[in-house]
Amino acid sequence: MERKDIRNIAIIAHVDHGKTTLVDAMLKQSHVFRSNEKVEERVMDSGDIERERGITILSKNTSVMHEGVKINIVDTPGHADFGGEVERVLNMVDGVLLLVDAFEGPMPQTKYVLRKALEQKLKPIVVINKIDKPGARVAEVEDEVLELFMELDATDEQLDFPVVYANGRDGIAKYSMDDDSDNLEPLFKTIIKYCPCPKGDAEGPLQFMVTTLDYDDYVGKIAIGRIVRGKMHPNQAVIVTDGESQRKAKIGRVYTYEGLKRVEQDEAAMGEIACIVGIPDLKIGETVTDPQN
Repeated sequence: MERKDIRNIAIIAHVDHGKTTLVDAMLKQSHVFRSNEKVEERVMDSGDIERERGITILSKNTSVMHEGVKINIVDTPGHADFGGEVERVLNMVDGVLLLVDAFEGPMPQTKYVLRKALEQKLKPIVVINKIDKPGARVAEVEDEVLELFMELDATDEQLDFPVVYANGRDGIAKYSMDDDSDNLEPLFKTIIKYCPCPKGDAEGPLQFMVTTLDYDDYVGKIAIGRIVRGKMHPNQAVIVTDGESQRKAKIGRVYTYEGLKRVEQDEAAMGEIACIVGIPDLKIGETVTDPQN
């Protein structure tokens, strides 16, 4: 079964290539914020260290709605020090948005994360960002990106990637440098068209992979991951396994992402990126599954 109403995509980029600013613009244009709401710059960087240093350390999740399709966006760390985090995060998505600065071109860290994405057979979409920058070399950078894909042994299908030209700061995207545009509509449309829908068994026994952990003073440990199969709901009895040992547990609450907020749900199903609370000893890499299976 395919979930045509969801797309799960990760954003990969070198540090300072404008990833967080672009996501800010996507959130604003999908009307996640009220018109009178004060929006901080770099809304995705919620940690104190991240705001202070201006970098993204841990992956963050958010979602935007566009024409009835929910786009779950996973922000990945851009620094090589956080490579293990990147690999896990890519397990949650079906496509990647490769963001490249129109002046600097692909950088070493872009290469590391892109290699991981191509190895996992993810569908790439290339966004050449900061096209308004003085000295922008859009055509050359596009060639450099193609060379990088070839160097990383991309398949013919992966080499046939769509390209979108963007200025994240002004919230503009276009299919061609000659187009006029005053919004990110071309980017949203490209994601919906080229990022594959989540596929899986929606009616089968639950399988939920724990990819990252968060903590909230109010609810405690929060496990974030993708529902690979089946459905989950609050107060559901489950088995937690690491592949060798297993233990019984019970899901407390279930959340999904709407904009930057976690919203409590009565049920979440296959293909969704979701969060659960109520299992205090959960670890990254474990699977939450159905007791009967």
